[in-house]
Amino acid sequence: MTPMQRQYAELKSQVPDAVLFFRLGDFYEMFDEDAIRVAPVLEITLTSRGGVTPMCGVPAHSADSYIRKLVSLGYKVAICEQTTEPTNGKGIVKREIIRVVTPGTADGADNGDRTNYLAAVWRGRDWGLAGADLSTGDFFIFQTDALQELKDELSLIQPAELLVPPGLTALPGWYASPLDYSPDPPALRARFPRQEDMLRTYRDAAAAASGLWQYVEHNLPLCPQAHIPDIRYVSRRECMLLDRWTRRNLELTESLRGSEKGTLFSVLNLTRTTAGSRLLRHWLERPLIRREAILTRQERVAFLAAETFLRQDLRKLLTRLHDPERLLGKLSYGRGGARELFALAGTLAALPEIYALLGTEAAAALWPRPEGAEALAELARDLLAAVDPDAPPGVRDGGLVLSGYDAEVDKLRAVSTGGKQWIAEMESRERAKTGIRSLKIGYTRVFGYYIEITRANVALAPPEYERRQTLAGAERYTTPELKEQERILLTAEEEICRLEFEIFQTLKEKVFALAAEIRQAARCLAELDIFAALAEGAAAGNYVRPEITEGGSLLITEGRHPVIEKLAPDINFVPNDTLLSPQKHLALITGPNMAGKSTYMRQVALIVLMAQTGAFVPAAAASIPLTDCIYTRIGASDNLAEGQSTFMVEMREVAHILSRATADSLVVLDEVGRGTATFDGLSLAWALAEHLTAGPVLPKTLFATHYHELTRLEGSRPGLFNLHVAVAEEAGDIVFLHKILPGSMGRSYGLQVAKLAGLPPELLERAARILAELENSEQHRRKLRSAQAKPVQPSLFAAPPPPEPPVLKELRALNPEDLSPRQALDYLYELRGRLGDEAANA
Repeated sequence: MTPMQRQYAELKSQVPDAVLFFRLGDFYEMFDEDAIRVAPVLEITLTSRGGVTPMCGVPAHSADSYIRKLVSLGYKVAICEQTTEPTNGKGIVKREIIRVVTPGTADGADNGDRTNYLAAVWRGRDWGLAGADLSTGDFFIFQTDALQELKDELSLIQPAELLVPPGLTALPGWYASPLDYSPDPPALRARFPRQEDMLRTYRDAAAAASGLWQYVEHNLPLCPQAHIPDIRYVSRRECMLLDRWTRRNLELTESLRGSEKGTLFSVLNLTRTTAGSRLLRHWLERPLIRREAILTRQERVAFLAAETFLRQDLRKLLTRLHDPERLLGKLSYGRGGARELFALAGTLAALPEIYALLGTEAAAALWPRPEGAEALAELARDLLAAVDPDAPPGVRDGGLVLSGYDAEVDKLRAVSTGGKQWIAEMESRERAKTGIRSLKIGYTRVFGYYIEITRANVALAPPEYERRQTLAGAERYTTPELKEQERILLTAEEEICRLEFEIFQTLKEKVFALAAEIRQAARCLAELDIFAALAEGAAAGNYVRPEITEGGSLLITEGRHPVIEKLAPDINFVPNDTLLSPQKHLALITGPNMAGKSTYMRQVALIVLMAQTGAFVPAAAASIPLTDCIYTRIGASDNLAEGQSTFMVEMREVAHILSRATADSLVVLDEVGRGTATFDGLSLAWALAEHLTAGPVLPKTLFATHYHELTRLEGSRPGLFNLHVAVAEEAGDIVFLHKILPGSMGRSYGLQVAKLAGLPPELLERAARILAELENSEQHRRKLRSAQAKPVQPSLFAAPPPPEPPVLKELRALNPEDLSPRQALDYLYELRGRLGDEAANA
């Protein structure tokens, strides 16, 4: 093996499960099995070294796209860089693996406003979860005793990669990597001393965080502490922990079709920055549950909503901002260059302008200047004075620093510029001296400066020209004079590159020294962007500031669905009122399909969620009691991966709601029981309505159903009342009025809805006949039962009738509507037993 092959083999042994990108000059090369595996995937040519070793390569300047493609297909990619410059002496350059790119350790540059979490789980007494978005520096832990809550949190953060301990198989559905590191909480506490008490309290979460951090240190050895300074704990006492069904059913950030269009996020996201958009997504998925925090957000939205011109100027300034957290991340991992420094400088330079806009006493009280504002302004001035906005992507080839920033760099540039002018003048002299008009002077890294003469003019070359290289159509020469000038030039240029790299490193250290202040400023700017966006949406959409109360009634006057009225502006949206109180907490809603039951219920849930996010809401007025969580059971879906039918999924969702909902929760139930036989479904829906009105927990509930029998529960179940969606009939057709009114509706208008859907007329006619037969059959059975119950005129000559059994008297006195299905069944069995005893006694 050659020295380079031995070096490659040693480095490859460190990452046997990864594709090794081995830096050779301006290319990353792959060898042996790595080359054979990835060449067809990357659609590049597979060649061989010396006819023996398979190899392929990609240009270093475009390697990122190839790396992203491999990672997206499940490969891990180890990046091996040259850590010393090539020399003319013996030996090979040193190389090191500087990072291993996996889905969770990627820089997230292509994620836009979405996060890129690496997560780890641990199973101890409880479930522990840790997550880190390495692109922004966010690091959190979460602990719960419920597996479902762990799954909900995972579905919320959508980890790009999940680290799973050996033997744990309860979490399918994620890109999983083995968590091969033993938890070392003491080392983690030493690394994050400010969170020591928290890490001691949540031991299982700390174990997960310890394993995750060891994975990060192994795969990203250059990760500095400044980029990830702290760990936060996700607490259920601060915000709603919305389950994945609710987030899906309400279409908060992703629609049922899997896109962003048609979501609440798409309507409210009028932000101007990537960081603001990313934070707004986080806010919508975690509404607040503390009144003081909600009111603080409302005050800021209200201020900007009232200050139209200030808001417009502010939003113009915000469009100039970049993403400081991700810029800091790229610089931290050695992936950023002068361009990232310049982008960061531009963002920090906008801070004084932004806070000058917010210079009034009222604004300053809402948005105090972040700590270190003056230091950040000074850093911005220093970076803008130093960094060339047209700098190349690399950091070792010069061109990073503006003229006038460093005297030594300016002096060497003058030498370099003069030397290049001398080269140009020499080329003119040599052309005149030799008479060769095509003579030119060029440069390569390998051979340095040279004089090139075409093959046809070689005979005209002066004797003092020293041959340096032979080409197919030309000869290249040098002279003692050219050699000396080359030495001067290259020495100056090498020194320029060295000095500029040192200046770049110094500027990076200045940035890292203020990393905490940059992160705080980035958070303030992202929040300011959100408040300006929510204020813009409130002003444009005629939203109102909701009142937030500690308990009491949920009251919405002329509420509207925020998404539907925005996506369909030509439709005259019909607003509706809502009142759910401790005394009337369960609204049973009936009406035809397509009439708007589901829209109305989602509308109420979205208004509550928007209010507790701190946003204004689409209504004429609203009073929202603090809601600890929103639960929904809407639509039909199955889970084939876990072998669950539509009905099983429905029942599991209902069971989850019943086990978690409190008196401060909002529950939305849509057609529970429709996934099974009619009487089974009716019985379950009936019993569920009774359960939700029996206590001790009485959550505010919207319950839509096509089981009209349930409407008889009004008056017999405390807190339950009927609502219906109004329709109008015209010549056998129906017109949806979309208005929610008190009372129940006795029909579902299924055939009329089917007609609107375009079913064939002959099919509808047949369905109408069948419906009439079924209804007549039911009416006949009812008449027969009624006739059998009527008394017959006795005959004068007949024997007196036997005395009426006591059971019949008891039955006549009984009101069936006072009995639940279960009570009726128990009573029937009791009667049968008593009749049997009477027959035996007779």
